[in-house]
Amino acid sequence: MHHFGRRSHRLSWVILATITTLIGHQTSAIATSLCPKPALDRLIRHRVAPRDTLSTIARRYRLIPATIMGFNPNTRSGKVTPGSNLVIPPFNGIRINVPVGTGLKDLATKYKVRADVLFELNGCKPNPRVAFIPGVNWSPTAGTSPISSTVTQPTIATKYPLPQRRPILMGFGWKLRRNNSASAVALHSGIDISATTGSQVFAAASGTVAFVGTKGSYGNLIVINHAQGYQTRYAQLATMGVKRGQRVRRGQKIGTVGQSGRPSSASAHLHFELRSNSKLGWVAEDPAPFLK
Repeated sequence: MHHFGRRSHRLSWVILATITTLIGHQTSAIATSLCPKPALDRLIRHRVAPRDTLSTIARRYRLIPATIMGFNPNTRSGKVTPGSNLVIPPFNGIRINVPVGTGLKDLATKYKVRADVLFELNGCKPNPRVAFIPGVNWSPTAGTSPISSTVTQPTIATKYPLPQRRPILMGFGWKLRRNNSASAVALHSGIDISATTGSQVFAAASGTVAFVGTKGSYGNLIVINHAQGYQTRYAQLATMGVKRGQRVRRGQKIGTVGQSGRPSSASAHLHFELRSNSKLGWVAEDPAPFLK
């Protein structure tokens, strides 16, 4: 039996910088199906009422006043004008114009923000021209206060999702994606575990099946929600043996390994993801420590 332990999710950029493996299927799949809608596409407008203040508006949307001031220059005096319209983002953070040649990996390092959160809140695009940086406070002096990247792992019992341990073909983190003569860095949101086609796939922990079906380049996909707000995803499957809403036990067979969708490797594998539920959506975590 394996157990989750406490760990830090601060990405190792030294390791990530050495990875140049091809990536394609998970990035496009997330972008078209399971990737959250970009934060900057979720802006809403608030019409200032006579009794509104910057503080009351911020409390209404569970934001800090600095976030509203950053998105609305006309409020930077600390006052709001009745009848004016304000832009309200879904989370605390800032909007920036991304310099040419700068990608999300660079921004994650600069602002000390978790790379996976930054990637998914910007539509799973590695090089947006305008980006939302979550958890960073706007300041008139350009000072910032980054969000913490330390997360507590769950303590539920887990099982390896294959009959035996196998090599990892592609790890979690930033990868170089090539397309003919062009290339771009993108985040691989899980790990690809080498496996023989037809091998049994097991539920890594007990939970409830949230999705069963085909999702773009993910191919045949099973999503299971677990206790403590965690979720596992199993992609590139050949067969799927569970139904949406079904309760499954840790170690229960849920499908078989295949090469459905558009796999990133010629070798058969299980694409496995671990995600945590937060106000920012289902955030990808590195599953490797989870499997140890």
